[in-house]
Amino acid sequence: MTDTAHERRRLAARLAQDGALKTPAWRAAVESVPRELFLHPGVFLPEGGLWRPMTAVGADPTEWVRTAYTLDTLTTQLDGHLTADQVSEPVAGLPTSSSTMPALVVGMIESLDVEYGHQVLEIGTGTGYSAALMCHRLGEDNVTTVEVDPAVAARADAALETAGFSTWTVTGDGLLGHPRRAPYDRVIATCLVKRIPYAWVRQTKPGGIILATVGAWANGSGLAKVTVNEDGTAEGRIIGRASFMQARSQATTPVDGDFSARTAYADGERQTKMSPLVLHEWMPAFLAQLAAPGAQLVQATTSTGARLLYLFAPERESFAEFSADGTGWRVRQGGPVRLWDDIEKALTAWQGAGSPDIASVGLRVTDRAHTYWIGEDPELRWEHRLDAAY
Repeated sequence: MTDTAHERRRLAARLAQDGALKTPAWRAAVESVPRELFLHPGVFLPEGGLWRPMTAVGADPTEWVRTAYTLDTLTTQLDGHLTADQVSEPVAGLPTSSSTMPALVVGMIESLDVEYGHQVLEIGTGTGYSAALMCHRLGEDNVTTVEVDPAVAARADAALETAGFSTWTVTGDGLLGHPRRAPYDRVIATCLVKRIPYAWVRQTKPGGIILATVGAWANGSGLAKVTVNEDGTAEGRIIGRASFMQARSQATTPVDGDFSARTAYADGERQTKMSPLVLHEWMPAFLAQLAAPGAQLVQATTSTGARLLYLFAPERESFAEFSADGTGWRVRQGGPVRLWDDIEKALTAWQGAGSPDIASVGLRVTDRAHTYWIGEDPELRWEHRLDAAY
């Protein structure tokens, strides 16, 4: 077995230099936990639109170690079942489990503000690497980690044992938390959730912190950090940008089928006040999800090659269709909700407030709703009720 102590120290130094790694205790964890143990049986590397498998056993040892200590996210599963040891040639597929880029992993656990003796609940075990870092820092008995995929959970548990950590690895739906080990001082989610489940709030001690990435768009999600209050609410802010795979039970089903049929009956058409291409930018994409929850941005082309953009909100039976007209964009909208009207209104108010970054967004969680806001402007305040369909 290759000694990777040098690579671990080098990784820690790079993370510290980039500002992700700040405290000696977490640096010691990064320098001690071998990341390569948590990549078995292998990884998938992007190659020409496909995924090339690399296995720990079959790869050149030098190349394997170099890959294990990259700063990039490494895909470990495709399509909910396929691992690198099951194929020998590049394959197509959708990533469903990964070892997240170390800077994001370390930056998040630094933001947890943990203290010795804290009980931590992790949602989304994945490879088990972040759980191992927390076990090193807090002790294995203080970490509970939940993974919905039994095969992924089994591999992570084996890797944790190999690394010397007999922690609480649970197979189940992490959106329900793990009440048997509650209450927790900290909850951290390494998956994307549409909103923070109230079960996590209920299972966290007053004064405890929940850290989770909220949203449904990969290019427009926010890292939320909220503190649980004595009255059972939680309040805090979006502290930065982050992107994770969606929690499986909340995964958005892509809109497909005949888009022309879906948009055949519009209630109105007009020129847009701004380009819908702004939704490819992070903060506008995040705001779009606040203003029109449940909406999905879809791109397509016509038979003549013309570019089309759509917003679909299937559960709200609404759509917006955009088409370039040479001087700008036109929008056709249908259904009970004017998706683009609501988004455009939010973006206009945001621009009027000076286009603040995502860290300007406040968040309050109750058993009935999530409320987001920017400053005091009522146009920049959104309440998402938990009993809504989206």
